[in-house]
Amino acid sequence: MVPERQYKTPLFDAMVNLAESRKISFHTPGHKSGKGISTRFRKFVGPKIFTIDLTTLDEVDCLQRPVGVIKEAQELAAEAYGADHSFFLINGTTGGNHAMILSTASPGDEILIARNAHKSILTGIILSGATPRFFLPAFDQDLGMLLNVTVEGVERAMAQYPKAKVLSLTSPNYYGVAADLRAIVSLAKRRGILVLVDEAHGPHLHFHQGLPTSALDAGADLCVQSTHKILGGMTQSSMLHLKGRDIDYPRVVKLLLLLQSTSPSYILMASLDLARMQMATEGEKLLGKAIDLAQDARCRINRISGLSCFSEADLRGSDFFLDVTKLTICVKGLGLSGFEASAILNTEFGIQVEMADLCNILVIVSIGDRRDDLDQLVAALDSLAGRGTRPRDRRAVPSLLPPLGQQFHLSPRDAFFAPSEYLPLTKAKGRTSADIVTIYPPGVPVLVPGEEVGSSAIDYLRSLASHGARIDGVLELDEPQIRVLRD
Repeated sequence: MVPERQYKTPLFDAMVNLAESRKISFHTPGHKSGKGISTRFRKFVGPKIFTIDLTTLDEVDCLQRPVGVIKEAQELAAEAYGADHSFFLINGTTGGNHAMILSTASPGDEILIARNAHKSILTGIILSGATPRFFLPAFDQDLGMLLNVTVEGVERAMAQYPKAKVLSLTSPNYYGVAADLRAIVSLAKRRGILVLVDEAHGPHLHFHQGLPTSALDAGADLCVQSTHKILGGMTQSSMLHLKGRDIDYPRVVKLLLLLQSTSPSYILMASLDLARMQMATEGEKLLGKAIDLAQDARCRINRISGLSCFSEADLRGSDFFLDVTKLTICVKGLGLSGFEASAILNTEFGIQVEMADLCNILVIVSIGDRRDDLDQLVAALDSLAGRGTRPRDRRAVPSLLPPLGQQFHLSPRDAFFAPSEYLPLTKAKGRTSADIVTIYPPGVPVLVPGEEVGSSAIDYLRSLASHGARIDGVLELDEPQIRVLRD
């Protein structure tokens, strides 16, 4: 039974009450409840949204030092998610990843990091001065994608780096593949290692038994979730959760004071308050509908010649679990790259997918989708497949293993701030990277500051760029250039 208090939305209610009081405003924001907003903006979105675009006031509390309705809203979130403390984030999961790293590692401390980490984990490492010790997740050659870390792989990394105090994982990954967190957390606890989980794509897991185990339920010490990615939060709204006595709670609070804006968006925070209420009170029902829609679409897609959409059955016998609301659709059988398929769906069928890679497109099915949406997706894919396979002599669609784990010459922090220069990618072989270079999305670093630029990394980046991938960390001039340390 849902506790009656979980139906409360204290922050949102306080904002609405303040807006309806029509008090005269001599404070920020300068648009003064929308009176100073561009007419075009107001006509498109309506007037009410501006009346709750507020600043820190007695009636609506203060994120930097919550004592009223924000404090209550965060406590309700902690109860709903099974945390000891929950924090509202208005800089996305990126800010939460920074806070997790900075809260648990000091300069020089060793952190075990699965190499499928988002680039924000690496920027947290740069900020902290900690020393990353990378280990590799499993790779599926047929799908052309990183899966996740195995229990055995984590155990090997712990044995190889016995001084590591912290383990940082990404689970589930962008494709919905989750690691066996219960086994991994148990392993870490026996060695006295803190477990941090970037659970950006798993804010819904706790609320339905048909989904993989959430990080908190598995016993993680800290996890961060993108409420906006899957649930009803607005873009840029996330939550950081803390559980257990092994984390320095005052240090987390202090770090969030340093990392978060002193002028947070109350609209984003209100969406967190409401998204929590929605999940706590009807999450199982809403997610059940999303799961049914996704599973039905998966079955129909798998009946289309040239396409495949992997399922839980494909992961049996492994250390992995699947969030079935993610549809990873392999288009290699059509002679297309994922980038090409994504572009065709967008321009010809009006369908925008979440992500594409060399072999796949990724579709997220959430509580906001309806059956008609999935029907149109399946019909578009059927039409695309009906055109027949394309000749592949022009450009093959390879399944390239990302060249992760090159030789390190400096710590990421030292390399990032060292004297540097830009060089064409083709001339950077053997030099030391000074920047994070990623294919985005999913934002997994191909190069990390301090890492040697190998020929395999150059070939990988050039190949993906030729197929339409977007590379972050590259300066686009006459030819792509990356920042490297000066000789």
